[in-house]
Amino acid sequence: MPLQFPIIYLLPTHIDPDMLPEWESKIPTLTYDINEADVILGKISNRERAEFELRRRKIITEYIPSASPGSKSLAENRCPSLKRRKLSNSSYPKFADSPEQTSISDRHEVLGNGSGIRDPAGQKSHGLSSIGTEDNKSIIKVVRLAWFVDCLAQESILPMDEYLIYQGRKTRDIAKSPQNPNDIFQRATYEGGNGRPSSKGESSQHSPTICSVKHPALIQGSTSEHKHRSPTPPIPDYLHTPYSCQRPTPFNPPNKSFIGELYKVRTLRQLKNDEIGIRAYSTSIASLSAYPYLISKPSEVARLPGCSDKIAELYRQWKSNGCLEEAEDAKADPKMSVLQEFYGIWGVAATTSQEFYKKGWRDRDDIVENGWDGLTRVQQIGLKYYDELQEKISCPEAEEIGRAILIHTNKLRKGFQMVIGGGYRRGKTESGDVDVILSHPEGSATSNFIVKLVNSLESGRYITHTLIVSTKNSERGQTPVPWKGQGRKAGTGFDTLDKALVVWQNPDWDKKVSSNNPNPHRRVDIIISPWVTVGCAVIGWTGGITFERDLRRYCKREKSLKFDSSGVRSRIDGSWVDLESDANGPAPDMLTAERRVFKRLGLEWRPPEERCTG
Repeated sequence: MPLQFPIIYLLPTHIDPDMLPEWESKIPTLTYDINEADVILGKISNRERAEFELRRRKIITEYIPSASPGSKSLAENRCPSLKRRKLSNSSYPKFADSPEQTSISDRHEVLGNGSGIRDPAGQKSHGLSSIGTEDNKSIIKVVRLAWFVDCLAQESILPMDEYLIYQGRKTRDIAKSPQNPNDIFQRATYEGGNGRPSSKGESSQHSPTICSVKHPALIQGSTSEHKHRSPTPPIPDYLHTPYSCQRPTPFNPPNKSFIGELYKVRTLRQLKNDEIGIRAYSTSIASLSAYPYLISKPSEVARLPGCSDKIAELYRQWKSNGCLEEAEDAKADPKMSVLQEFYGIWGVAATTSQEFYKKGWRDRDDIVENGWDGLTRVQQIGLKYYDELQEKISCPEAEEIGRAILIHTNKLRKGFQMVIGGGYRRGKTESGDVDVILSHPEGSATSNFIVKLVNSLESGRYITHTLIVSTKNSERGQTPVPWKGQGRKAGTGFDTLDKALVVWQNPDWDKKVSSNNPNPHRRVDIIISPWVTVGCAVIGWTGGITFERDLRRYCKREKSLKFDSSGVRSRIDGSWVDLESDANGPAPDMLTAERRVFKRLGLEWRPPEERCTG
């Protein structure tokens, strides 16, 4: 029998943003409206933090001691009563549950398996202790996340007493109730670092550094937002999945303008090597991109899976100003401008950009004059053709490049097929580079073919510079990348297929007009896949970054498979799993093979135009 959980609201505090959608998907009775919840789950440890989180959500309560006379809850036993303490310049109260003091290991907990539904009759489960005859909706219970995990592990709704962090009775709503100036002062003093409300007769003089801590931003409200309330559209069922590969994510979502600002902030996170921030913003961007309605208020953002109060506040900021402060500040920050320029050089990563800056270099000329000999060949080429490689490639030009490659390919060996992937296939009108995937029904035709093709295109003067040539797949006998066990760190799988990353230039021009080729240099990737796994190759080189990341996560966690653009392996015994053949043999063409992979992974087909997760 499925577990009958109460209605649960999940606090995102201290939960890894990348893991938040997965937690949400595990809770069968999840609500995004805290006022509907019977239980509030949180990865927090004490009463004070629980009260703070409730206040952030405009809920004021009065504390209710343990229901058993003479007994104390576990939360009370853990948290000593607030005592009068001396404050000095060198001694300040510290809160162990602050994000800065939470270790990385604390941000990841083992997820249990199991599911449950709320009783159709609306009855509370036996895990909720009663509070006299009082209306339970006026009672707030904040419970440790471990309660939910243990319930799943033991397949039973456990009593909450040992997991209870805070229990209170709603007294008023911050947004509606008049404020007492003294209450405001006391609460400000408390949240500013004093550790408790001030009492009469105690000095209110404190070191200025006590209030220097930057607290999380609250979602602000305005009167105009409440004058014309419109019904908030329902969240589509597909958005509740933690995997963006299960959602339709169009190229032009209704909230594209706001999402574009989030892209700017994510780029700043990349420049700072903030991997957690990159994943968090990527998850939010993917969720917002899949939301089919035009957002009208911040609360509509906060309820979306993968988003948070922070993203909601950024929406308000963007709605008010037409931009995000962090992105605008970066424009005025000379350092960030320099880092972005360096990061735009092909072959220069974020860490390399920072190294260049530390050396005192402030523009590309500084790199040429002071560090040219220390650059890799790829970085030298990226620097030499910087301006041209920054230009976007139109769809007609991408198609022209694809045709030229296919013609040369079939001159060397007839029967090759081609798909142009990347942003072009997802519906972009302009792309930064062109990804061309080639394959042949005969297995021997693709082995080490990339070397012959590159030589042919260089002879035809289409390729001016070869950046990277990889034959890793041929060296493995054209088999999928082996699975090396659970301990293997996940990677990008860059060398999974034979490929050539090149600089391309159309060799045809009117020589009467110019003696030098005026056609711009372009970045082109040529990928060669064996036919038996070409569906995986087409998928792997088509979707947005988050789509591909979530596809690998989905295969790992839901199917015990290792997905890669070179094919699929079982995580149980490491064997190759053929998803593309049927009783008649391999797929007749590359796009049929792609559809078969979707179907046999248990995924609804998503055309390339719906894989635009960013």
